[in-house]
Amino acid sequence: MAGQARDAAIVGIHEYPSRDVEGQISPLQIKAESAARALQDAGLTWSDVDAIYDAGEGGGMGGLAMAEYLGLQPNIIDTTNVGGSSYEFHAGHAKRDIAAGKARVALLTYGSTAHSNAAAIGVGGRGGGIHPVDNMESFSGMTLIANYAMVAHRHMYEYGTTSEQLAEISIATRLHAMRNPEAVEAMTALEFLDIRETSIDDVVNSRMIADPLHLLECCMISDGGGAVVIAAPEVARDCQKPPVWILGSGEATKYPEIGGDLTTSAAVQSAPQAFGEAGVTPQEIDIAMVYDSFSITVLTLLEDLGFCNKGEGGTWVEGGRLRFDRPGDGPALNTDGGGLSSNHPGMRGIFLLIEATRQLRGESCSQVDNAKLAVAHGNGGMLGSRHSGGTIILGRD
Repeated sequence: MAGQARDAAIVGIHEYPSRDVEGQISPLQIKAESAARALQDAGLTWSDVDAIYDAGEGGGMGGLAMAEYLGLQPNIIDTTNVGGSSYEFHAGHAKRDIAAGKARVALLTYGSTAHSNAAAIGVGGRGGGIHPVDNMESFSGMTLIANYAMVAHRHMYEYGTTSEQLAEISIATRLHAMRNPEAVEAMTALEFLDIRETSIDDVVNSRMIADPLHLLECCMISDGGGAVVIAAPEVARDCQKPPVWILGSGEATKYPEIGGDLTTSAAVQSAPQAFGEAGVTPQEIDIAMVYDSFSITVLTLLEDLGFCNKGEGGTWVEGGRLRFDRPGDGPALNTDGGGLSSNHPGMRGIFLLIEATRQLRGESCSQVDNAKLAVAHGNGGMLGSRHSGGTIILGRD
């Protein structure tokens, strides 16, 4: 890794601890508090920030409103919003802007009160009526989760994937969640039943939500948020925590096409960009923080990121190889508990960066020994329909 570019590093992180704020705090307040704590984590101040990256989920006019709310006058305002992968796009853009000399300290924030607002994320349609093919889907009641169920059915049909294999993803993330006090508190606050490690039988015998996806294969709906601070090398070297370098980035989008493959995601385009820029292979990755809206999301993305061939994901995940304590078998998956068992306020991409950074600092609750490389891959929109893919490769000195 000595020859890799060190253009920008994550130097500060914070995850808002509560997943159920009971309407007592706004998304903007979550963003602001998280930003303050992330800057404190880095040993920086508000006056150091000269770039804002914002997906507009806090309301108002995105980056413009955030600059005023935080009292900043940034040189860069990036308001890219591509759903749950927005923060991987932001991290890549921050690296590019810092390398170009346009900024020195970038701030990424996220805040959501999806749970307090009783947002029916999974059972709702895409809304807005802005997509040109809504007339082909909305009239039949196509919901968000139906897109993922459709992908799961197709994967099963094409490759013989089973529900038991998909369940491996849920049980690995729950194992990690049970080691994370904030995840356990989240499941308690959101009134999960029988909070414990789960088995394959638990998953496949849980209530069917959208055939073939069961309850324990679906993400929670929570409140939450967080912040990430990214800095130039000359700043990063003097921060309080060891820098976690952004080694490579890639971004892509995918949408329905005649003859298209439902089981292939935008990661097939974004991942080679990121791995190529970083100069590493999937087989070298210690930590895989992969967007887990549903179990099938992870299985598809693991294939498309290059951890195994298309169609081999089912057999590849068998036997608990995604656990944090099986480092020789492959990357540890979503060691914070993921969207399935820790938090999912609607756009989870920032938490992938946060937990990957924890791992590379040695601060995770499910710490992988001597973790050196991580991938954070966000998926925005709807798998099986139009969606985005953002891939970030992170490494430590």
